[in-house]
Amino acid sequence: MALRATIFKGSLSVSDLDRHYYAEHGLTLARHPSETDERMMVRLLAFALYADERLEFGRGLSSEDEPALWLRDYGGEIRLWIEVGLPDERVLRKASGRAERVVLLAYGGRAAEVWWQNQRTALERLDNLTVLAVPQDASRGLAGMAERGMQLQVTVQDGELWFSSGEAAVQVSFDRLKG
Repeated sequence: MALRATIFKGSLSVSDLDRHYYAEHGLTLARHPSETDERMMVRLLAFALYADERLEFGRGLSSEDEPALWLRDYGGEIRLWIEVGLPDERVLRKASGRAERVVLLAYGGRAAEVWWQNQRTALERLDNLTVLAVPQDASRGLAGMAERGMQLQVTVQDGELWFSSGEAAVQVSFDRLKG
């Protein structure tokens, strides 16, 4: 019997001072059986960073044709394609051809550094790609906040994010690798 996705529901209150975007989002995240809490929370981090009423979670690990998140305009054109993790260069090249902008949130500490060194030359050619490295302490701190029913607040200012949930708080400052 196939394992089913675990459903996480949450309320995300976003105060993005950089974009002057303030909204409450009721979110449902399906965590694939092979997905970790850390990856799921990096997807949530990406949502908070690019929050918009049209931003949607893709089918993720179960589909190679969809990103972790995407924002499509009313005509169906892909304006923003967001990946998380350490994807193959071909995935990002394909996304770059399909979307106006592509963003990758790379995480994994030393593994992310090695991945970047191996992929950098090929990815430098993609003009619409931005690569942000999520520090390992931040991604692990976010993983510690994962609950089946989450109440999260996030403030975005000067490119940094502050997540809080009850007593827990995590600050995320990205290393901009490209873009």
